[in-house]
Amino acid sequence: MLTEPAHKPHFGHTRHGLAVHLRTHDHLPDATRYQRFNKACAIWITKNVGSMTAFWVFTVLAAFVAPSCLYAAGYIHWKTFLTTFGFELLATLILSTWLELALMPAIMVGQNIQSAASDARAAKQFEDVEELRTAVATALDLLDTRTQGGLKDTLDAVHGVTLQASQERRAP
Repeated sequence: MLTEPAHKPHFGHTRHGLAVHLRTHDHLPDATRYQRFNKACAIWITKNVGSMTAFWVFTVLAAFVAPSCLYAAGYIHWKTFLTTFGFELLATLILSTWLELALMPAIMVGQNIQSAASDARAAKQFEDVEELRTAVATALDLLDTRTQGGLKDTLDAVHGVTLQASQERRAP
């Protein structure tokens, strides 16, 4: 479970004590510099690497590896920087190793942070809607002319005053 940040949650707490913050960034502990750094990195990586811009950058980088693969397979015979073995190793390091082993766990952490923030907001919204539903049901019950303690008492009082006034007019 996530520990509570030092500042007060924007939307308060759920019935179960889960803090409901306005920003996703506030849902992780930030007591130490290390925790603040991890939180900021995870959210930044998730927002920026999980974008179409990052997709196109990695796609273009992968396309640059194609000539090296074609040269190694003997389909092309021209030698350039893109067909050297060193470039292929560097591109493989970036595209395979770093993306899969380093970036994917960071993206998963960022998604966990976003999920926790979303779950807290959804729980708070559900509780608010349940309270509103109960309040509306109570208001409708009080407006019902057959319910004791609501509009029925008011109508009975008005009817009693009207009856009393009509009796006073008749009895001079």
